Amino acid sequence: MLKIAILGLGEGRSTMSAAIESSKVELVKVCDRNEELCKQRAKEFDFPHYTTNYDDLLQDDAIDIIAIYTPDHLHAEHVKQALLHGKHVVCTKPFIDDLAAAKELIAISEQTGKRVFVGQSSRFFEPAKRQRKDFEAGVIGDLITIESHYHADHRWFLKKEWSLLQSFKWLYGGLSHPVDFIRWYLPNIEEVMGYGMISSNGKTAGLKNEDTMHFIFKATDGRIARVSGVYTSPTQPTKRDSGMSVILRGTEGASQADYHELRYSVTDKEGEEKIIHWGDATIKYYFRFEGQSHHGGEYQNYLEYFADSIEQGFTAYPDMKEGIGTVALLQAMDKTLQTGMPVKIADVLAAYDIQL
Repeated sequence: MLKIAILGLGEGRSTMSAAIESSKVELVKVCDRNEELCKQRAKEFDFPHYTTNYDDLLQDDAIDIIAIYTPDHLHAEHVKQALLHGKHVVCTKPFIDDLAAAKELIAISEQTGKRVFVGQSSRFFEPAKRQRKDFEAGVIGDLITIESHYHADHRWFLKKEWSLLQSFKWLYGGLSHPVDFIRWYLPNIEEVMGYGMISSNGKTAGLKNEDTMHFIFKATDGRIARVSGVYTSPTQPTKRDSGMSVILRGTEGASQADYHELRYSVTDKEGEEKIIHWGDATIKYYFRFEGQSHHGGEYQNYLEYFADSIEQGFTAYPDMKEGIGTVALLQAMDKTLQTGMPVKIADVLAAYDIQL
């Protein structure tokens, strides 16, 4: 089995569970600069092999993969060091927060021959997996358009002091999930236009950036898509709404994957609708902790997919270039919010001399 280490034990909690339960990777060491958190995870998982020094992971020749779950602004340097020390890399989304580091990271990855996988976990959840399988099988015909959203009543989140900092943006922290779904099915997006606002609830709490956003995308072949994010207002009951959904409309059918509800529906070319709900065993696999926090099953799915890609020699997506492309799209979305004008993704990439 490939040997894996984990850096960052907040979000990395799911990855600890995933690696421990997996038959394709072996967890050998974890790291966080907060020693109390290390001790907490050691007790929770009965796994005593921790360190507070990232260099201990880098210098360990037995480690094949480093999985990085540190704050966004640290990703570029942590990925760079892992590659330079001969490790394959899993990095949580968003891959980096500054495109200025992108060219160097691409060059280092190519020079070292080490693989980088971006942990867009939502692709590896059961409804999304089934939707993709049906799409690739041609069940709905050729794709016409895609719609996705992530709507959640996160008013409780506004009580966290750091959520009110200028640096915190729901665009990157939440909307990056449905945006990744858009790019999964419509990768060649050339332009985006959108509007956003801070809701009354957000203003009362002191939120600095938009919590309510709607965007339209245009691809190079003329197809369009839309995405929305609403984070500090009530939601409809789950019988009518879903926290995160992806809707594909094709030439011969349509499908909808509802994330948190573990629900999938598809209408095929004969006009017959099929609805799938997954049961307790699947829920237990994906949501291993309290409530629906920490999605261990998704992380296990993508760790095993990445391990297979290393062993079998295929590219695991999203890879580094796709991750950089998504960051460029998110930055274009950020720019259109500020300017009220359409933004071309090529212009964002050109500003950093990036070619994907």
